[in-house]
Amino acid sequence: MTTKYTRGSFQLMKSMNRSIILNMIREEGPISRAEIAKQTRLTPPTVSNIVKELINTQFVIETTQGMSKGGRKPTLLEINADQFYTLGIDVGTFHMKFVVTNLFGDLKDVTSLPIGNYPGNEDILSIMKQGIQELLYSGKNDPGKFLGIGVGMHGIVDPEEGVSLFAPSFQLRNIPIKEELEKDFNMIVKVENDARTMTLGEYWFGNGNDADNMVGVNVGNGIGAGMMIKGRLFHGENNIAGEIGHVTIDLSGPKCTCGNYGCLQTLAAGPAIADRARKELKTGKPSIIHELVDGDFEKVDGQVVYQAACEGDEFSIDLLNQTGRYLGIGLTNLIHTINPKRIIVGGGVSNAGDFLMKGIEETIQSRGLTDKAKETSIVLSKLGEHASAIGACVLVLEEFFVR
Repeated sequence: MTTKYTRGSFQLMKSMNRSIILNMIREEGPISRAEIAKQTRLTPPTVSNIVKELINTQFVIETTQGMSKGGRKPTLLEINADQFYTLGIDVGTFHMKFVVTNLFGDLKDVTSLPIGNYPGNEDILSIMKQGIQELLYSGKNDPGKFLGIGVGMHGIVDPEEGVSLFAPSFQLRNIPIKEELEKDFNMIVKVENDARTMTLGEYWFGNGNDADNMVGVNVGNGIGAGMMIKGRLFHGENNIAGEIGHVTIDLSGPKCTCGNYGCLQTLAAGPAIADRARKELKTGKPSIIHELVDGDFEKVDGQVVYQAACEGDEFSIDLLNQTGRYLGIGLTNLIHTINPKRIIVGGGVSNAGDFLMKGIEETIQSRGLTDKAKETSIVLSKLGEHASAIGACVLVLEEFFVR
């Protein structure tokens, strides 16, 4: 064993120990040094040395004194949450969302920029840079506090290289996101698929916090899933794991942008809801949607259908329930494939809430293979419209914290 290898191993172990201690303080703080040593089985001197480093770097602060079990009261430690920020980006089809969070995932700043029709690679990068500059240099945030930038991008992503391999909504390929942003902003940049960042956000700060085996399903203009297995995102051999929007549900269904017929997203994504509504309304189906859009069917979208459902419109309620049933088939397939503890449904379509969940739950109850499969927890996203962007921030936090 070479000296270089030994030294490298020691530094790696030291870094891992630091991350483990830092995360323990994040999850269980205020906590004493003695309790950290007890739970991690690290020696008290090791814990003390690492804690001293964390205090010096301002990640951790000493707070109140804890209860004494005899002798001097221990000084408790907690994360200095607002000392550092992360910046997260969610690249949608029509808008790019930007958020700033602290170390606990609390939102500190938010902005959004439109994405024009038929953007090129340079357009997408330009919008990213504009939003980042706005949040870094508007005067509201201290640029020196930022640890890094995370990006949630729809489509196929190479997270190692930080490249968007294929963004189907834009028909763009090989966008060098990491390279461009690191060059311009000189900080850590992490890039991941948006459904996976949504899942990561929910795992850290949302409804997946207690589930190491879970799936996050992002239902918007398309449908994608992030799979968490034993607390780690699963990418598959070529980074296409989770593309459930392209699982075939109906062999005779509508043609998908991928070229196949009857994909899940042709039946249950936002545009599919609007298309189905328009077709049926044009046949004369009674609905208050006629009045809501003043007879202009081009104005019909998922939001209008949801609004009508909230006003008691039977046509819209049935339409959203049917959408839930289609989703339920896709989710049942996921349950039978990877058997997660929980499935979290997010994205714009999830705003339909109970109208959607009723169909999902009925389908899983009727199609689940076993009683346990039927009991799989299905919940809506806790982080809502910012889930993917907050999860993009977590991409950066993972560089410092080990769960």
